[in-house]
Amino acid sequence: MKLHVKYNVNLTCKIVLQEQLEKLGIPFRITGLGEVLVDGVLSPELYGELESSLRKYGMEIIENPRDALVHQIKDIIRDMVYLNERPAGSRISVYLAKKLNLSYSYLSRIFSDATHTSIENYMILQRIERVKQLILEEKLTFTEVAWKLNFSSVAHLSNQFKKTTGLTPTGFQRIMERRNIRYSSARHS
Repeated sequence: MKLHVKYNVNLTCKIVLQEQLEKLGIPFRITGLGEVLVDGVLSPELYGELESSLRKYGMEIIENPRDALVHQIKDIIRDMVYLNERPAGSRISVYLAKKLNLSYSYLSRIFSDATHTSIENYMILQRIERVKQLILEEKLTFTEVAWKLNFSSVAHLSNQFKKTTGLTPTGFQRIMERRNIRYSSARHS
């Protein structure tokens, strides 16, 4: 039996973080996306315990402020794509600068230095991954996908998809359907 589970990654991570901090008796306040304000200074032992307990959930403490900022940018972009957290019609540059209270040119420079790609390219890659998910898992039409992800048209979605993956959305869908049929028939043989 296959179950499709919808979940909020940010909420899940926040709950795990809270549980681990409380379990270790660390007084804290979650102040923002991936940010925790800890009262006082953690002993090296307690810091190590926290690191270890978070690692079990695929989480890690980011010590370098630049890396933390890059991680925040990625989280905001994923929220924009997966949770539609950006007001319709607003530009990514304006939204990010306002959300992080830093100039977009600074954010852009830090991001590209750390990742060797631009914020815009990262956004495109995230949108294309979301397109794939909506086509395969939610069985949305290309028109519905284009509307949901704020593409200007189905043609724009198709062009962006082909430019990024080398396939049209229809070609991708056919390949995945054939792969699923082969996988399904192989399992039942």
